[in-house]
Amino acid sequence: MSGDITTVLAAVMCGTAVVVGEPITIPLLRRAAIDVPGDRSSHTVPTPRGGGAPVAAGLLLAAALVGGATATAFAIAIAGFGLIGLGDDLRGLPVGGRLAMQTAASAAAGALLVGHLAMPTAVLVGLAVSIAAWVIGFVNAFNFMDGVNGISGAHAFVGGIVYACLGRWRPDEFLGPAGVAVAVGALAFLPWNFGRARVFLGDVGSYALGAALAVLATYAVLGGIPAEAALGPLALYIADTAWTLQRRIRAGERWLEAHRTHVYQQWCDAGWSHQRVTAIATATTALLSLLGAASLTGHPTLRLVADVTAAGVLITYLRSPVLLMRRAAAQAEA
Repeated sequence: MSGDITTVLAAVMCGTAVVVGEPITIPLLRRAAIDVPGDRSSHTVPTPRGGGAPVAAGLLLAAALVGGATATAFAIAIAGFGLIGLGDDLRGLPVGGRLAMQTAASAAAGALLVGHLAMPTAVLVGLAVSIAAWVIGFVNAFNFMDGVNGISGAHAFVGGIVYACLGRWRPDEFLGPAGVAVAVGALAFLPWNFGRARVFLGDVGSYALGAALAVLATYAVLGGIPAEAALGPLALYIADTAWTLQRRIRAGERWLEAHRTHVYQQWCDAGWSHQRVTAIATATTALLSLLGAASLTGHPTLRLVADVTAAGVLITYLRSPVLLMRRAAAQAEA
């Protein structure tokens, strides 16, 4: 089966799973997994959570179609984290048990991703452990950032497109089809969530999409794609989570507790709609992805300029709540 046909079939299978699965899943979730608004919520209406289950199922179908060791690692990460998330959506899981299961899923995926590399055993073990830690970290960051309508679906769509393009730029039988499947699955979910949210991704969806993107980024870097290009679609989520975490630790807050102090959440507190927050955050991710792509040109000066510009974009993003507060204070004084 040619790569183009595989890519098309992977997209169709994942998209169909979501389009067909959501109308079946949502009524079930209304009885089993309702997200009731609280002090730290960005929504005001009780809404079913767990709508990402059809997305996870579609990605698993696409992985089975692609086949191979890398697709198996991709599927293990999605299935493992997706099941953990589904359990959390339906009844809640203790932190320790959740972390242990995340470690098992990410370790298995990491071992498969490095299994083909010709390196000393000790190096391979260290690399697999590092990958496992990265996957756990990013999946949880992706979950933390899934707090307003459409934001994670839109980010996964951009990420999937980027990895699909990287798979075309450096022809790859896994990266292209898997990236397209992620993009189509996320896009098919957005109509259910972006405007009036009829369902949330839930932990099953955010864990599955986060795991998919983490594995795609890892595979891209292991394949020799520059880090800026591979991590561009993930940079905003990584920066926001890391910045928020260090700020809460320095303030002596209980950083493991739920909160609503991420940058994008502060935009909501400033009066921005969910749609505006999602649109601007997604556009920023697209910009960071384009800047990361400059690393593919082979021109050191262009790459350096793009890297500095990307750093400036991220700093501006992280400082934006302060800028918004200053603007509001100036308007109040006027």
